[in-house]
Amino acid sequence: MDFLTRILLEKEKEVENLTAVQAVNAKTRPSFYQTVKDHPEKMHVIGEIKRASPSKGTINEHVDILKQAKEYERAGVSAISVLTDPIFFKGRINDLAAITQVVDVPVLCKDFIIDERQLDRAKQAGASIVLLIVAALPVTRLSELYQGAKERGLEVLVEVHDENELRQAQAIGAKIIGVNNRNLKTFKVSLQTSVNLAQPVDETVYISESGFKTAEDVEKVKHAYHGILVGETLMRAKDPAITIAELQVNRQ
Repeated sequence: MDFLTRILLEKEKEVENLTAVQAVNAKTRPSFYQTVKDHPEKMHVIGEIKRASPSKGTINEHVDILKQAKEYERAGVSAISVLTDPIFFKGRINDLAAITQVVDVPVLCKDFIIDERQLDRAKQAGASIVLLIVAALPVTRLSELYQGAKERGLEVLVEVHDENELRQAQAIGAKIIGVNNRNLKTFKVSLQTSVNLAQPVDETVYISESGFKTAEDVEKVKHAYHGILVGETLMRAKDPAITIAELQVNRQ
């Protein structure tokens, strides 16, 4: 059984037993989409809070998540991604709720969302962006959850892995599309995925996700992508601010 199938089977069980999250004080955050559009000259970085992954195991389990998030913000990230999956990534919805109270940048609820109840929890925990993974959803559910997120005032990062999924994301009108360089079935990473799926310039914001360690990596995708999502590299960095500065290459 591949990683994605295992994760989705567990996610179905989790959703049926979701615990309530106390609604936090909602902050007014800038639109991630508009932030990127207003500053096309630089590579935008989404810094991720990621304790573990199915393929790498524990990455930084005892991280001070609030300190890490504030370091990301001070270093100039355009958004912060918070993994909330408890089984495979050792995340918690309470991580998201806590982080949204100490930073002002857009915050992404990073999870395998398959149900509207997860959208409600993300909103209650203070997220301003949610992730929808095309590979994890039938086409109809993808569209329903996308509309549901928009109705809740959430921005949506729609994640794709191949040409067919990219067309599905475009068909539902996704304004922010993430190309994940990590194959969710094998969890192998290749930046070539983003290179292969590069699109002509239009009004869509394209984010390349996973596999970035150096400025040279970012140079490979900067002409077709407005931003990158970086987790493991920042979680292992001795000084995340230095690494973020290196990854914010000039796109022009």
